[in-house]
Amino acid sequence: MTGSEILFFILAALAVVAALLVVFQRNVVHCAMALVAALFVIAILFFTLHAPMVGALQILVYAGAIMVLFLFVIMLLNPTALEVRRGLWWSFGGVMALLLAGALAAVTTNDLPPADPVAATELFGSPETLAQSLFTEFVLPFEIASVLLLVAMVGAVVLAKRER
Repeated sequence: MTGSEILFFILAALAVVAALLVVFQRNVVHCAMALVAALFVIAILFFTLHAPMVGALQILVYAGAIMVLFLFVIMLLNPTALEVRRGLWWSFGGVMALLLAGALAAVTTNDLPPADPVAATELFGSPETLAQSLFTEFVLPFEIASVLLLVAMVGAVVLAKRER
């Protein structure tokens, strides 16, 4: 088993643990933070595929902007349930942050060429290829996803206003 395979299995295990925490946490803020951790692990997996553009977009768009919107809606819908409790969650957050930092350090120091011949090309993960596929063959799903996010946000605001 090579070092990149071991790194993949570690990152996959972290992603699965973070995804399970998203589903099984009782506090919605903890679920959102576990989702941020899962999105960061996915970004690191993109970095291991030698696609830094897609990895950076994963962090900026999903772990950044979309999660800010999710947290805004969570606080808008249920502000009384957002109590901060110290304990196991904070220690888990510290351990997860250390593991993510170690995985990111391992990825950035990885000078091995990619094993996948598609990833070995210069076009894989480049801004030109991403923009070409996003705005030609995937423009309809891209716009549908943006409209669905907008409708979900408007629906959350309407539901929050209706209860008052």
